[in-house]
Amino acid sequence: MINTGRTAFFIFSLIFFASLAGAQSVPRNIERELAKKEDSLKVFSDKMINAPEASERFRADSNFIRGLVRCLVMKHSFYHPFDSLRTVSILYAPDSSFRIFTWQLKKDEYVYLQKGAIQLNTASGELKLFPLFDYSMYTSKPLDSIRSKDNWIGAIYYRVIMKEHRGKKYFTLLGFDDYTISSNKKWMEVLTFNERQEPVFGGPFISFKEDTTRKPVQARFNIEYKKEANTLLNYDPDLDMIVFDHLISETEEPDKKNTYIPDGSYEGFKWKDGQWVHVDKVFDFKLQDGQFPVDAKLRDDQGNIDEKKLEEASQRNIEKAEKKKK
Repeated sequence: MINTGRTAFFIFSLIFFASLAGAQSVPRNIERELAKKEDSLKVFSDKMINAPEASERFRADSNFIRGLVRCLVMKHSFYHPFDSLRTVSILYAPDSSFRIFTWQLKKDEYVYLQKGAIQLNTASGELKLFPLFDYSMYTSKPLDSIRSKDNWIGAIYYRVIMKEHRGKKYFTLLGFDDYTISSNKKWMEVLTFNERQEPVFGGPFISFKEDTTRKPVQARFNIEYKKEANTLLNYDPDLDMIVFDHLISETEEPDKKNTYIPDGSYEGFKWKDGQWVHVDKVFDFKLQDGQFPVDAKLRDDQGNIDEKKLEEASQRNIEKAEKKKK
C-alpha cells in the first residue's frame, strides 16, 4: 500500500517541475482555483489509501478521479504540481512532453488495484488525457505483449528515463507493485507514443542477446522478491545503466518468489541500438554473505511497506558497490 513515507516516488518530478517554473506557469486565476480544488483531492487521496472500509476506499477513489479530471480540464493545468497529494506519484517526462499520475487502491488484504493517467503537454493548454486501466490480474503472460492504455500492466512509477534512437524518443518507466501479501514486484516498462500520440507500453526492448544463455526478447521486465527485502531496480546516471539486485531464494526454493532476496551482486541493462541489453554482472565483485543492507524498520506503524526506505537503501547499496570497485 502507498503511504506518506513514499515521497521518494515524486521527488524527481518535483525537482523537474521546479526547473520548469521559470519558463512555464499556470495563469494566476486558474492557479488559485486549482489550489482550492486540490484541498478536496488531498482528502480523497488520503481516504482511498487509509480508510478502514473497502466501500469507503472505493468511493474516495471514484471522487478523487472525478475531482482530478475537473482540475486537469482547466487550461494550462499541466504545470500545476499537485504536490500535496502524497499518496499519488506524479512524474514529468525529462522533455516535459507529458506527465504520468499513478496510485493504487487496496481492495482487500490480497488485492491491490493500480490506477493511472497520462497528461500530454499541449501547445494550447487544452487537456489531452489518457486514463490507464490495470489489466494485470487478467493476464498470465505480462512480459510478452505490447499494450495500450486499456490493458496496462499497473505499477506505481518512481522514475522515468528518456532515451533516443533514430530520432524517436523512448521513455523507460520504473515502478513498484505491492504484488501479494508476501512479495513485491518492481517493473521496467518502455513507453512510446504512436502516430496518433496515444501511449504504447512495451515492445521488443528487453534483450538478452549478450548473455551466454540466450533468452527471447521481452516486452517488459520485472523482479519479484520477498516483501521485507531491500531490493534495487533503478537508473544510475553515472553508469548510464539500469541496475538491479541479483536475487536468490533464501530457502533454496527457486519456484517461490516470495523467498527471493539480494545476494550482493548486481545485474543491469545498458541502452544499445534502441534496446535495453542485459548485462549479467555490473560489478566485478560480490558482497560477502549477510552484507547487503537491511533496514531495521521497513514498514510503518500500520504495517505498510515504506518504499522510500527501500529506495534509499538501494541507493546506498549502489554507492557502496561503486566505492569498493574504485
